[in-house]
Amino acid sequence: MSAFSTLRYDVADGVATVALDQPDTRNALSVELLGELEAALLAARADPEVRVVVLASTHPTVFSSGANLGAFGAEASVLEKHAGTELLPRIFVLLGELGKPSICAASGHVLAGALGLALSCDLVIAREGARFGAPEIGVGTFPFMVSALLIRNVGRKRATELLLLGEQISAEEAVTLGLANRVLSPDAFDAGVAEWAAKLAGRSPAIIKLGKDALWRSADLDLEDALDYLRSQLALALSTEDIVEGVRAFFEKRPPVWTGR
Repeated sequence: MSAFSTLRYDVADGVATVALDQPDTRNALSVELLGELEAALLAARADPEVRVVVLASTHPTVFSSGANLGAFGAEASVLEKHAGTELLPRIFVLLGELGKPSICAASGHVLAGALGLALSCDLVIAREGARFGAPEIGVGTFPFMVSALLIRNVGRKRATELLLLGEQISAEEAVTLGLANRVLSPDAFDAGVAEWAAKLAGRSPAIIKLGKDALWRSADLDLEDALDYLRSQLALALSTEDIVEGVRAFFEKRPPVWTGR
């Protein structure tokens, strides 16, 4: 049962579903919502029963509209406004360092700061009709922190186009650009998310963690440093019980029984 007021948190069959649940604000990323989202992700990371995290929304057509714009114009000092921006990048990093795979279930529009949340997840499944974009420039601001993620997922020219023009793109174009993995019809969406979540939950948690951590750490290394680091991670993987069990199960033609060690 969820203990949060701005989102729903449920765990079943190794899958923690964290659903943004502020439909009246179109899941605007308020300080309260981001604080609870961070707490939910930390709970999922600490829970040995959780193998995968699905980030979702209860709004019928919007994943999240992005930052709470009212806070931008609020009466506050520069230091107070600066402190109020720390949660979003902290969550971006937390998703990268979660040690467990994450899926963004984009059942609706993914805009502004929410685009950063989606790009911080390992996989993104979009529902037909969802739009992706960073429209902040249209209201006189700029998606500074989201730009760091966007430039790492899209070629520089297209990323700059999205950031400076602020135009929204379809879910299908998001897949073409590398912002999402697949687009599913409304009838197939929930089942498609559940299928991928179940597959991820059925993998070795030890190897998944090593692999996810390796992807996160090596992404911005030069080739030789990346290969050297990844070779050390392979050595760690080869020392796990799960890799021995996986190979044994393959030759014995049976499902593996993972211990996470």
